[in-house]
Amino acid sequence: MTDSLRIALAQLNLLVGDVQGNAARVIAATRHARATLGADLVLFPELTLSGYPPEDLLFHRGFRRQIEEGLARLRRELTDAAVIVGFPEYTGGGIYNSAALIAQGEIAAIHRKAELPNYKVFDEKRYFQAGAQPTVADLKGFRVGLLVCEDIWQPEAAQLARADGAQLLLVINASPYEIHKQREREDMARQRARDVGLPLAYVNLVGGQDELVFDGNSFVMDAHGQVLMRAPPFEEGTYVTPFVRDAQGEVVPQAGEIAPELCDEASVYGALVLGVRDYVRKHGFPGVVVGLSGGIDSALTLAIAVDALGRECVQAVMMPSRYTSDMSLADAREQAGILGVNYSVLSIEGMFEATLATLKGEFAGRAPDATEENIQSRCRMQLLMGLSNKTGRMLLTTGNKSEMAVGYATLYGDMAGGFAPIKDCSKLLVYRLADYRNSRGRVIPQRVIERAPSAELRPGQKDSDSLPPYEVLDPILEAFIEEDLSVDEIEARGFERATTARVLDLVKRNEYKRRQAPPGVRVSRRAFGRDWRYPITSGYRR
Repeated sequence: MTDSLRIALAQLNLLVGDVQGNAARVIAATRHARATLGADLVLFPELTLSGYPPEDLLFHRGFRRQIEEGLARLRRELTDAAVIVGFPEYTGGGIYNSAALIAQGEIAAIHRKAELPNYKVFDEKRYFQAGAQPTVADLKGFRVGLLVCEDIWQPEAAQLARADGAQLLLVINASPYEIHKQREREDMARQRARDVGLPLAYVNLVGGQDELVFDGNSFVMDAHGQVLMRAPPFEEGTYVTPFVRDAQGEVVPQAGEIAPELCDEASVYGALVLGVRDYVRKHGFPGVVVGLSGGIDSALTLAIAVDALGRECVQAVMMPSRYTSDMSLADAREQAGILGVNYSVLSIEGMFEATLATLKGEFAGRAPDATEENIQSRCRMQLLMGLSNKTGRMLLTTGNKSEMAVGYATLYGDMAGGFAPIKDCSKLLVYRLADYRNSRGRVIPQRVIERAPSAELRPGQKDSDSLPPYEVLDPILEAFIEEDLSVDEIEARGFERATTARVLDLVKRNEYKRRQAPPGVRVSRRAFGRDWRYPITSGYRR
């Protein structure tokens, strides 16, 4: 029996489906943790080998074979180490979301996740069977309780582990980012540690996977719920904490470095940057194209793209029409100059005129309306997609959550693209993020932040011509989308009933648009994506 167990938390950025690549990362991280940090045990995130979430890859026979080969490789190459890795475990009775303790090349213990989340972005019951109880294993004289993510959110698993003699809890996770999520995790873990009187080590995945971003923020907590180590968010790393046995035989983690908590704007911005970076790089795109308008949404998107990929990988394009103001042209040019990106100005006027001329006979006798506005947006999209196709760079769309909610966007126009970085950011949050980014160094002209928002698709147009002020619109949308409140409940908060009813009707009527929108980074409690599954065709009223 030893009096110390040095546990490393390997906060890795993995690639879903790249089983052999993920196995290689486990091997490299383990060797580094052993040789450089003196680790006795290395913890890896949930479903390490497959990446998270693997979705319907789990149903492919070839994928099962790769998982089995990856696990065998770890056993062959890690004969002098102890690791806990997550993997989909295939059995005759179904698939389990499992954690394997591999020690000296042998599988010493397996824990099958007992609590399967089936809410928000999670649908694990589609894929996995639930395990029966937590696993407690012996390692260097320490009794360690193995848990997987949701297990720690419910009290029973930790209590059963304690009853089976566990002296510390080891929790492997793939917990996606949303605003205030780290606070929720630590509050939950603090309650669990105090309930059972055990310290715990919590390792989390980091990186972007489609619309999800995993923020890392791995931590170690003592039996009193005090955080003694917290890994930095949004970056990879391996962090060691010694767990020692005190004079009373209790296992106590030693204090380490505690990364500071980020403000809301910093954490959201970090998630957006990581989400864009990983989506572009994991798909192998050489860069991105961003259409500028001189407005706040495209300005913020451009800043995120440059921070994520570097200016050499970003092409910015301004596409003026007869309605584009000199102010917009000047502001777009100024921002492109500040960031040092490749910048082009391509007029849509000729395309717009040609389209109107072609349709002149069909439009005869009909007054101009939103049709002509949408044609401009689709002309711009032809140019942007042409550049994207020719260069191989992916097109980023620039729409925000407020617009997506009420359909204030053009289908096959400004909605078209490969990825939508700010699609889960309300308009008011967009302004806060712009101010935050400028506080780190000015990259968005102040006039862009201060001027009234406008699509500039007709003379004198402003967003407020079609929508309530964002100070009214955004709280109504948040109450409906994220809190699931009714018209009556929102009205009780002081909002005008007619305005509220109109906004909610717009949300309902524009589901068909949102279904055709590109994916984008999820940062809120409920985004238009994996955790929003409303029917397009519906007669429901509320």
